[in-house]
Amino acid sequence: MGCKKIHLLLKPKLMEEGIKFGRDNFIDLMGDNKMHVERKKKFSKTTYSKHSYAISPNRIKELEIVSPNQVFVADITYLRTTNGFAYLFLVTDLYSRKIVGYDVRSDLNHEGAILALEMALDGVANTNGIIHHTDRGAQYCCRDFLKAFKDTGLVFSNTDDSHVYQNAVAERLNGIIKDEYNLDATFNNLKHAKRAVKEVISIYNVLRPHMSLKLKTPAEVYKMAA
Repeated sequence: MGCKKIHLLLKPKLMEEGIKFGRDNFIDLMGDNKMHVERKKKFSKTTYSKHSYAISPNRIKELEIVSPNQVFVADITYLRTTNGFAYLFLVTDLYSRKIVGYDVRSDLNHEGAILALEMALDGVANTNGIIHHTDRGAQYCCRDFLKAFKDTGLVFSNTDDSHVYQNAVAERLNGIIKDEYNLDATFNNLKHAKRAVKEVISIYNVLRPHMSLKLKTPAEVYKMAA
């Protein structure tokens, strides 16, 4: 994780030991030891929005997020394997930032989006009114995807045209799991990629604190508020 967050987590222990070690000095020390997280550039586009499917309005643009299971945000990112790309479909609870559903597959078929959302809904007592927000990718707008959740009471939402930032949390999550947990590596095969994703999601949900969550983990916030 980033240096600022690590420093905040270490600060109480440093103070307890009587050690004064400022944030800037700590960041310099991490840099001197080549321990900064390097940000990688995204180069593979996974969204195909030039389709004829119906688009839902952006229903979360001015919505106040007050609880878990209020809004799920979803996105797709690529993974590398020695046999070519694999694709990771993610569903994240917007309130807690917890990854609640995912699927890893060798293609961009809408079935990956269905399986990820089914995992997210598993164990949710009342799905009525949950907003599922995504970009305008064909996987999320096609008739087969919408039909799969016809009787769940879900409300579908898409970003406005060409406004990727309206799904910023989902986009940011892709960067975190690749930059901080090495999911931008090249995996031996699809099975290897699936195993890595499962481990990373567990670490991200249970161990990684968020500044926006007052240094609590997604799993903690989801459990406390659910």
